[in-house]
Amino acid sequence: MRQFNIFRGTKGWLSMYESVIRFRYMRDQKEVDRRVKILGFWEEHGGKATKDAFGVSRRTLYRWSKALRDGEGKLPSLDPKSTAPKNRRKRMYDHQYVEKVLALRRVHRKLGKKKLAVLLGVSESYAGRTILDLKKRGLLPAYARITTTKTGRLRVNVQKKRKKLRRPKEAKRGIEIDTVVRFSVAVKRYIYTAIDLERRFAFAGAYESHSSKSAADFLQKLRTVAPFEIKSLQTDNGSEFAKYFSDACRALHIVQYHTYPRTPRMNAHIERFNRTISEDFIEERRLLLVTDIDRFNEEMIDWLIWYNTERPHESLGMLSPLQYIVKSLPARECQMYWTRTKACVVVPRSVIFVSERKV
Repeated sequence: MRQFNIFRGTKGWLSMYESVIRFRYMRDQKEVDRRVKILGFWEEHGGKATKDAFGVSRRTLYRWSKALRDGEGKLPSLDPKSTAPKNRRKRMYDHQYVEKVLALRRVHRKLGKKKLAVLLGVSESYAGRTILDLKKRGLLPAYARITTTKTGRLRVNVQKKRKKLRRPKEAKRGIEIDTVVRFSVAVKRYIYTAIDLERRFAFAGAYESHSSKSAADFLQKLRTVAPFEIKSLQTDNGSEFAKYFSDACRALHIVQYHTYPRTPRMNAHIERFNRTISEDFIEERRLLLVTDIDRFNEEMIDWLIWYNTERPHESLGMLSPLQYIVKSLPARECQMYWTRTKACVVVPRSVIFVSERKV
């Protein structure tokens, strides 16, 4: 593939680009500007006036002037150098103490600094620094998390660090997704929930598994029934919102934001919807959720239709979500679409569309 430079033929673009690159990596551009100003004042008014005005010694002025000459007059040569010491002190540990720490951690890999401090008779901070230094030196053994699959095979789970995006504070649009877990009659069921921040349109679906495949399937169904385009969503840091779910977001060009760990207030809207759907619908059908999950989803869709089409919302001026959506449409689209809304039934394997209903 051939690449073209849009600035080709523009006079001075190359020198401008080089200047931008040089100034970008300056340590302290304000200090460079200050030194240039002082050197200019020195050249015009002399050393005594410069010392009285700026408090800079004559030796410092000559040193800056020499650095500027050596740098062929380029301003980055006046950039302050790092003042960090070249030779730094390193913590030294007693050999026998280190051997005891390693021996304990080999047998008890989750032993923390508090317990090590008691067992070895040292302070907690000293034990913590020891563990940190040994990890950096690669002396502590690394353990992988091992789980058992349904077939009985052992699987080593390797945790990959992902760069997580945080939703901007000023953002008032997007979807929040969460999971409601219910345990009844020795059986767990997982209900994925979603709500739109601006329109309060909500959706939910019950699943038997708590996996990223189930979450990805729920996202596909949500995208199918939502009467608007989904451009961004926010989830917590649960494992169900990784791997296949993240892949589905990238494939659908949806930006996925994450909350900070142990911060449910960042998902306040979906947490409040979870309470509403739990008190108004799930609690009365707990047995049905365990015995017949398909029937549970069918009844939940009827409840969601009522929630989105009839239930008033104070945040929307006592309108239902779909009434608010229709009211916010342009005049032409409002006349075209106001009479019809698709309702759907979510089951673990597919989406079954039922008859169209009037809003």
